[in-house]
Amino acid sequence: MSDTIYQNYIDNAFVGSDKLIEVRNPATAELLARIPEASNEQVDRAIAAARKAQKGWAAKPAIERAGYLRRIAEKVRANAPRLAQIITREGGKVPALAEVEVNFTADYLDYMAEWARRLEGEVLTSDRAGEHIFLLRKPLGVVAGILPWNFPFFLIARKMAPALLTGNTIVIKPSEETPINCFEFAKLVAEVGLPTGVFNVVGGTGAGAGSALTSHAGVDLISFTGSVGTGSRIMAAAAPHITKLNLELGGKAPAIVLADADLDLAINAIKASRVINTGQVCNCAERVYVERKVADQFIEKIASAMAATRYGDPSAQADLDMGPLINQAGLDKVAQMVRTAVGQGAQVITGGNVADLGQGFHYQPTVLAGCGTDMEIMRKEIFGPVLPIQIVDDLDEAIVRANDSEYGLTSSI
Repeated sequence: MSDTIYQNYIDNAFVGSDKLIEVRNPATAELLARIPEASNEQVDRAIAAARKAQKGWAAKPAIERAGYLRRIAEKVRANAPRLAQIITREGGKVPALAEVEVNFTADYLDYMAEWARRLEGEVLTSDRAGEHIFLLRKPLGVVAGILPWNFPFFLIARKMAPALLTGNTIVIKPSEETPINCFEFAKLVAEVGLPTGVFNVVGGTGAGAGSALTSHAGVDLISFTGSVGTGSRIMAAAAPHITKLNLELGGKAPAIVLADADLDLAINAIKASRVINTGQVCNCAERVYVERKVADQFIEKIASAMAATRYGDPSAQADLDMGPLINQAGLDKVAQMVRTAVGQGAQVITGGNVADLGQGFHYQPTVLAGCGTDMEIMRKEIFGPVLPIQIVDDLDEAIVRANDSEYGLTSSI
């Protein structure tokens, strides 16, 4: 696979780039493939192709557009084992989770196809006698889909399927950390006969192809999933053209554990939430507030559960709970946040260090007790297998602490 060079998919043709980006396995540093770094001219061509195709695509009945989504779903299912293996190797995801992602992607494509018969307008009664108002839904035009690296395959479908179903066309840019699955997806799309220019993929970095897409006057909607910082920069890039935005950014999900809780159930759920995808999930538990009456017992048990987490290279080892972090920057960030928390008074109950496995970006599953509201680790997204815990006196205090956050994705009790 290391000799593989992928190409952009523009106007139903695979097009190479002069510059290439290496993609490596985060568990081993093995070179997996090289992907194109699309030039600004190639981004322009992709957007122009999508623009040219959009009116003809929108003119097709929604049920016909849905048929293409179903055919793509069939292709995904037929290639599921191979696609899951790619996701594991380039993203460090354990095989079971990679398989779920691929299968869920196919299901989502079918689900969105079912909406073809529900795209309805409305007839409203006017304030004027003898007049009725017809409310119709029209496509926006060209959508730019900017993908994250943590669930890269599913996010292709989540951005593409609603856009195509409603008569839009799309240009996708995958993360340079996990792009291989997207270029393989483009090969499947090429096999189903989708009209020319409806679906396009350009490779590159956020600062390169991503910036060219998000600042382009020919884009009508930008759909981005990723960090708050990058989302802010995309807003700034889109502002001159007042381009519509759909942003799914970071999270700092709180979990509240009260004295009357089933502690074993809570521990299993919170531990699973913290180590899934090595903690690199925006809507999983990032901080815990536990009632004082059961705090010691909870902390002891959750530390034992986290310490028992099996981790390593998911491509080479079976029955792992988690793999590596995505890259060196991600590993350094987690390590620095833990060091800062300890310096502010947090106690390491288990873990607390970079894992010495000889290779890869691994961090020990970690539990921190004695955390305070103002600590960075209780306020900023960690994106790693670290669980900070703060003790509270009652539910009222827990709710106040949980709501004291700039994030607002999810929470659990």
